Amino acid sequence: MELALLLIAGLVVYLLGIRYYSSRIAKSFDLDSSAKTPAIEFRDDVDFVPANKFYLLAQHFAAISAAGPIAGPILACIFFGWAPAILWIVIGAVFIGAVHDFSSLASSVKTKAKSIAEIVKITLGKRAYVAFILFIWLSLEYVIIAFTDVTAASFVGKNGPIIASSSTLYLLIGVTAGFCITKLKMPLVMITVIFVPLTFATVYLARFIPIDFNSIEFIQPRVFWGVLILGYCFIASVVPMWMLLQPRGYLGGFFLYATLIAGIIGIIFGNFEIKQPAVADLVFTKGTFAMPIFPFLFVTIACGACSGFHSLVCSGTTSKQISNEADTKTVGYFGMILESVMALIALATVIIISHDESSKLTPSIIYGEGIGKFLNIIGIPYEHGVVFGAMAFTTFVYDTLDVATRLGRYILQELLGFNHINGKYIATFVTCFVPAVVIFFSSEGSYINFWTLFGSSNQLLAALVLLIVSCWLYSRGKNPIYTLLPMIFMFVVTILSLVFISYNGLKTLLVISLDAKSVISVINSVISLILIGLSMLILVESRKLFRGVR
Repeated sequence: MELALLLIAGLVVYLLGIRYYSSRIAKSFDLDSSAKTPAIEFRDDVDFVPANKFYLLAQHFAAISAAGPIAGPILACIFFGWAPAILWIVIGAVFIGAVHDFSSLASSVKTKAKSIAEIVKITLGKRAYVAFILFIWLSLEYVIIAFTDVTAASFVGKNGPIIASSSTLYLLIGVTAGFCITKLKMPLVMITVIFVPLTFATVYLARFIPIDFNSIEFIQPRVFWGVLILGYCFIASVVPMWMLLQPRGYLGGFFLYATLIAGIIGIIFGNFEIKQPAVADLVFTKGTFAMPIFPFLFVTIACGACSGFHSLVCSGTTSKQISNEADTKTVGYFGMILESVMALIALATVIIISHDESSKLTPSIIYGEGIGKFLNIIGIPYEHGVVFGAMAFTTFVYDTLDVATRLGRYILQELLGFNHINGKYIATFVTCFVPAVVIFFSSEGSYINFWTLFGSSNQLLAALVLLIVSCWLYSRGKNPIYTLLPMIFMFVVTILSLVFISYNGLKTLLVISLDAKSVISVINSVISLILIGLSMLILVESRKLFRGVR
């Protein structure tokens, strides 16, 4: 019952935020229901397509939701306890994360559906623009590194061969569905009726054809899987979207909603006991790296409370489908709240197992076992539920990897002028090669080190987006207080975490011999310093704007 009360309390805060706080923020953007949105003004039925707000909400939610709001809360609970984790998930989403998503979407709609990077160029100039897109590319690299490594670890862990097999079958089904839609012109209803049940059936079929690379000797199985996953990223980035990304995303959405339903049922009706401590450690230590609860709680949870990655989706695709400016509040603000609900469910899967047990398992295994327990309440065998939960986790990862690699390729092509016929292959190779090198030098459990830098860069991106939107509002004579205050908090938290990561890498370099394990700390340190430098450059350019407007 205690678990159910936590969920209900969180939902009440979410509803209050949606009802009252989102309306106060929206006033700063002068949303006009009678204005022509870019989706209507530039309609081409390819990129600019007006959509019903509830249909668009579902599509947007599937696009922003991935493994981030699952792995982050689980790790934060193990590191610091469930009480600080749940407070940041709920409060952070209402006052920072949802504000970030709504404001990036609304500002894009108000500027002819320009991306957040283009808004930087318009508002702050070319130098800030170059620094910003370079910052985005480095952030995307750590998205790819973190999610590739945590997925590879799940493929060699408990039930790993079965999870790997079900995930592979899922991708093959997605490719087949894409071929049927595009080449055979099969209607979407028939695709849904045929391929959605097939997708769910992979959970059962995978038991008969497990893919097991645990016995290979020439390379670590985890590293081998990491290389294979990055090979998938390369292919997914260069093939037409209809062939893999779109059908795979459509089918994966059903896993998303199924796990949400399973989680809510399990939390409310499962009567599970809370076994994790409310507060675990104020300073969590992993090897030589000590992580104090402030600031690492906030960057560990990352996507469950706030995600800079969302701004790329909001200003990249969603803004081109808004049919009414007032819909930005529903799609942007409420979309982030739904992701935060996912984070609460993920937190519940780790709360119901002991602290000693959870510290030995990866987030994907914890999530899979939790979903298995929740599904068992409605009669689904536990072993099938576990594979379903773990597979759902990996399908969410594929969502992230697809988009992150493709965006990384776009940015490199634009930065380096790779517009020739082989440009996309070169840019994709570089985008995938960097994570491959990092993962090759990493050791088992390194995903924790990757995750902290991923969370820091992702949250700092959110801070920069809030800064950019604040500048944009200020230049239009509007009060930016609702975006400026969360920006200041996120800036302090993320810069401080990057300073900790940089110090740890430099300490490793000075005290410990530079072996394969310490290389990762040094790389993280260098990247942290680069991210700090780029963000400070953007901050200086924004200060010039505030002075100029005054």
